Amino acid sequence: MSTSFRRIFQVIDGNKKFVGDGFDVTSPMPGPRIRQLSPYLLIDHTGPMQVAPTDAPLGTPPHPHRGFETVTVVYEGALAHRDTAGHSGSLGPGDVQWMTAGAGLLHEERHEKEFARQGGTLELLQLWVNVPKKDKLAPPRYQNIRSASIPSLPLPDGQSHIRVIAGTYENLSGPAETFSPITLLDVHLTTGAEATLHLPADYNVGIYVVKGAITLHGNRPAATKQLVVFGWDSPDIQVTATEETVLLVVAGAPIEEPLATYGPFVMNTNQELVQAIADFESGGMGKFPEDE
Repeated sequence: MSTSFRRIFQVIDGNKKFVGDGFDVTSPMPGPRIRQLSPYLLIDHTGPMQVAPTDAPLGTPPHPHRGFETVTVVYEGALAHRDTAGHSGSLGPGDVQWMTAGAGLLHEERHEKEFARQGGTLELLQLWVNVPKKDKLAPPRYQNIRSASIPSLPLPDGQSHIRVIAGTYENLSGPAETFSPITLLDVHLTTGAEATLHLPADYNVGIYVVKGAITLHGNRPAATKQLVVFGWDSPDIQVTATEETVLLVVAGAPIEEPLATYGPFVMNTNQELVQAIADFESGGMGKFPEDE
C-alpha cells in the first residue's frame, strides 16, 4: 500500500439487533475503535427491510436523550419524528434529521403514516454524535435538512457524486450546524468509479459502506455494512467502487474529554449520569400531551 494514503486500522462487521418494533438494525459501533472515531459514538443501519402496510405505524416509543446529537440519513422509505421540546417532522429519501438532545428531551421515531399505510422498503442510517462538555446542556435543537438543500459535488465520471451534509469539502459547505468540527459526506459511486477523498489529517475518519463494494488504496476490500477505520498519517483516502456503491464518510476533530455513558445519556462523569437519570425519572425532560 502506498504510504501516501491513510493507514487502515480495521474493517469492522456490524452486530444485528432489533430496535423498538420497527427497525431491523446492523451496528458496527460502538466497538473496539470508538476512540479512533470520536466524536461519533454509534452507527445504526436500519434495513433495507420490507414494511408491511398498516394503519398503526411501527417504530420506537418515547425515550430520553441527553448530552449528544442524533443524526438520521434516510435512503428509502419515510420516518416521522416528534419530541418534548416541541419539534416534529418527517423525512423522505435523501433527507437528514440532526437532533440535539442537549439538556434533555424525550423523542419518538416511527414510520411516517402514509409510508406505513402503503408499505414498502425502509432504509436509513442513524449516528450518535458527541458534543463538547461546554455544550452538553445546551437547549435542545432540531434541524430538518431537506435533500434539496444539501450541496452535491459531481465526480469526474459524470454520474458519481458526493453530498456534503456537514462541514466543508472541496469548497462546498453542508447545511448542518455542529458544535465541533465535523465533515459528514454521503458518497454515491457508479461501478468502476474512482475517488480520492481529501480530509484533514488530524481528523478521525471512518467510511461506512451502506451498500455496494469498494477497494481502498488499490488492495483492501470492504463491502455492504462494513465500517473502515483509518489512521492519521495522511489526508488522502483512495476509493474504487467495484459495483454501484453508497458510502457514508464520518470525519471530525476528536473530542478529547472524559466520556461517561449510560443507555441514552452521554456525559463526562458518572455524577452527571446520576443527575440525568434523576431528571428523567422526575419528568424534567418533558412529557407528551397524552401523558400529562
